[in-house]
Amino acid sequence: MESPPIHIPKILRGAAKIFADASFQCWLVGGAIRDGLLGRKSYDYDLATDAEPEDVIKLFRRTIPTGIKHGTVSIILGKYRFETTSFRQDGPYSDGRRPDKVLFSESIDSDLARRDFTVNAIAWDLVNNKLLDPHRGREDLDKRLIRAIGNPRVRLQEDGLRSIRACRLASQLGFRIHPATLNAISETCSNISTLSVERIWEELKKILQTEKPSVSFLLFKQTGLIKVLFPEFDIHLNPPLGKGIDSFSISLRACDLANPANLFLRLAALFHRLGYFAQPAKNEASAFLRSANIARSILRRYKASNTESDSTINMLSKLDFQYNDDWRDADVRRFVSRVGVGQVHNLIKLKCVITHANLPSGATISSKSPSGVPKNRTTSSGEIGQLQNLIKRVNLVIESNTPLTIGALAINGNQIMDNCRIETGPKLGELLKFLLKCVLENPKENNHDQLLSRSRGWLNEHP
Repeated sequence: MESPPIHIPKILRGAAKIFADASFQCWLVGGAIRDGLLGRKSYDYDLATDAEPEDVIKLFRRTIPTGIKHGTVSIILGKYRFETTSFRQDGPYSDGRRPDKVLFSESIDSDLARRDFTVNAIAWDLVNNKLLDPHRGREDLDKRLIRAIGNPRVRLQEDGLRSIRACRLASQLGFRIHPATLNAISETCSNISTLSVERIWEELKKILQTEKPSVSFLLFKQTGLIKVLFPEFDIHLNPPLGKGIDSFSISLRACDLANPANLFLRLAALFHRLGYFAQPAKNEASAFLRSANIARSILRRYKASNTESDSTINMLSKLDFQYNDDWRDADVRRFVSRVGVGQVHNLIKLKCVITHANLPSGATISSKSPSGVPKNRTTSSGEIGQLQNLIKRVNLVIESNTPLTIGALAINGNQIMDNCRIETGPKLGELLKFLLKCVLENPKENNHDQLLSRSRGWLNEHP
């Protein structure tokens, strides 16, 4: 009896016994087996069985018909959710997205044969405790290789998302793509246009969560996928900046340096030079604003969420700030107020990774400081050091509970209208902005009587 490649939860063994008692097979398939054989942790347990969806629903008390048309039912057991798919053979993929019809099968071998890559076509028999690897996926894992099953051109033509997934796995696992599969990606780029943008966006977000998204994007460039996925990058892919560094490389280096767990930061780092690609910019501020506008167009095209889009664009549009140690405390308060407490740390981290990305090749560009901002080992008093100092000063401002918004003032619009004979409208809005400006300059002014006096003085000057 073989040992399983990963830890099998007791509750999953219980599920396998339910299948076995009903004379059905139960196999663990997909990424969990692949990651387990690589020594990587995985909590994504996908099952394959010769039981048809209706049988699965009868066997288990709690199920969800996730994709019953294609044979998938989710089994809910305790805190776990197991995606369970009936063995199947796919019909033709005439639309380049999904099979025209699905035929259920009694064979795990036929089910594995329809999958995308050899490393994803390994299965563990949960009933009889044995590994099945008909396409030599373990061999490719040892070679650190992504290889399509069967004829790579046919396999990638079936579903355009597989080309993007191959590049994602290369980033995620640190693998290379087999030459024949890589050529097939170049030959089948056209079927990407048949995919839903939602499917593409989910795959792209997974890429941005890998350790080095640059691996995928360089493969996009090599295969021509970049022209389909991000034509904005392809317009001027390698504009020279001197010192052998180009805008595309700087964008990728910045993206790699950003925290993988922070999607907004990675998106902003990836897109920050798009304004330079389109045409020469008058200054850095106009380039970043153009980058924000192009990013907005890309994120709208992929139907990104409002949060993903707004957070990314907000950072890019405010990236032109130039901090130095001459800033007064009032300047720091105004900066935090303008950017927003929720985004100010992200903005400074973005500035920091971009600064690192522009260092000459060979310069030290990694190492984390306690603040979460990459720390530069080559300079202690340059821009990186200043940005780390800004982080500390911003934290002091936030911790002091200094009023940073109009809503935090010790007086509100209704109180001003009651005491100063002014009606609601643009003038009241301007007055409130003035009061916030006064408090940002001197937080001690944030008391009702002082602000009321300031209001009367401002109204006398602006009748």
